[in-house]
Amino acid sequence: MMKLDKPIVLGIALALSMALLSACQKQEGPAEKAGKELDKAMDQAGQQIEKAGEKIQDTANDAKK
Repeated sequence: MMKLDKPIVLGIALALSMALLSACQKQEGPAEKAGKELDKAMDQAGQQIEKAGEKIQDTANDAKK
């Protein structure tokens, strides 16, 4: 029988356990999907508000000149 080094055996065991755990993930439910969409919409709204604030700031700075 072939002798395997400890790190190789540990690496194989880790890879197998990761593969098994990733296959057992739960599917998203409708509430989780809706929550993710809400988070995405809030992020986009925040970005638009930030852009608007920058435009206002730029306009105010131009008016001072």
